[in-house]
Amino acid sequence: MENHTQDEDLKAHLLKGNEQFRTLAEQHAQLKKQIEEIESKPHVTGADELEEHRLKKLKLHIKDQMNEILSQYRHASVS
Repeated sequence: MENHTQDEDLKAHLLKGNEQFRTLAEQHAQLKKQIEEIESKPHVTGADELEEHRLKKLKLHIKDQMNEILSQYRHASVS
């Protein structure tokens, strides 16, 4: 549980002080919103499904980049 709190504190710190992390977080939130919009449609077309799949891959890639930054900061604070 303590690690979760430390992670949240680190994320908050990076959102304030790291432009790259903040940009990635904003992109991640925007993609999440776009995915939710597609998923909320009453009738999803094949094109919608393809776009949803593309957006999910992109969102995951951005999450990986954010986690890499978090990992670098964790490693730097331990050293």
